[in-house]
Amino acid sequence: MIVTLTVNPAIDRTITVDRLVFDDRAYITSSSESAGGRGINSACVIHAFGGKTLAVVLAGGKSGARLEKFLTCCGFEVAVVPTRSEVRTNIVITDKQGLTVKLNEPGAPVHKEELTQLEKVIREKLEGASWLMICGSIPPGMPPSFYAKLIELARKRGVKTLLDTDGEALEAGIKAKPTVVTPNQAEAERLLNTALLTRNHFVQATERIRALGAETVILSLGSRGAMAAFDHRMMEALAPRIDAVSPIGAGDAMAAAFAWAMEKKDDYADALRWAVAAGTASAKLPGLHFATLAQTEEVYKHVEIRQVE
Repeated sequence: MIVTLTVNPAIDRTITVDRLVFDDRAYITSSSESAGGRGINSACVIHAFGGKTLAVVLAGGKSGARLEKFLTCCGFEVAVVPTRSEVRTNIVITDKQGLTVKLNEPGAPVHKEELTQLEKVIREKLEGASWLMICGSIPPGMPPSFYAKLIELARKRGVKTLLDTDGEALEAGIKAKPTVVTPNQAEAERLLNTALLTRNHFVQATERIRALGAETVILSLGSRGAMAAFDHRMMEALAPRIDAVSPIGAGDAMAAAFAWAMEKKDDYADALRWAVAAGTASAKLPGLHFATLAQTEEVYKHVEIRQVE
């Protein structure tokens, strides 16, 4: 069982327009809503790949009820921890050329007693779990150390952890020594307070992040693939060239595919290959959609894994 955690979920509103331009009108061609948040997205990918997953979500209010309704159609088990606050709304605007804009609300404050209940639920759901994926931003009022606390809790129970977040929560979480951390380039730049422009920069950044405490680091580089440090090795995964339509959600697919592949085979290099394949295949799709296992397998054949000397 792979447990995913989303403490700051959203109603994702995806709007498709004929073109994205400044200082001129655009026409909406379609609009849809779905349950959103990195952990929820990861659970969708794992479930679609045939893996067993449980999504733990913090949600409340009328928008939380709508989120739960969306989740009932996903096909995997969901545990909702109730809050007094409404669920935020995120807006994705994309056009037929692949240009995409994502607008995220920060979320509503979380209260101390709600965090206590959330921690209690996580403790219960870790029984029988192999992985805990801690995904997404933290809402206002949640201490950045909360993710670190969950990582330590999982370790004591022999559960592997994957951390996929940003900012202070990422910095604090890495120090708790997660099994895997999966920052993208922008998140790594903020964490290290430096620009990453060249391949050498990516190698050095991956090494620096691992030195902060993570057992394994996968630095997601979009169309360039990924750089990864594990087992005293540095590996590079090169993605095939594609016509990217929408990169939104590709990182979530990457993290999910890595955990899914590790669950099946426990081979870091092969899991890295699956991760890059899933992210790349999902970037080929419009809006916030995730590649199927068959679509990912097709890209997997063309992902190249190299050892960095």
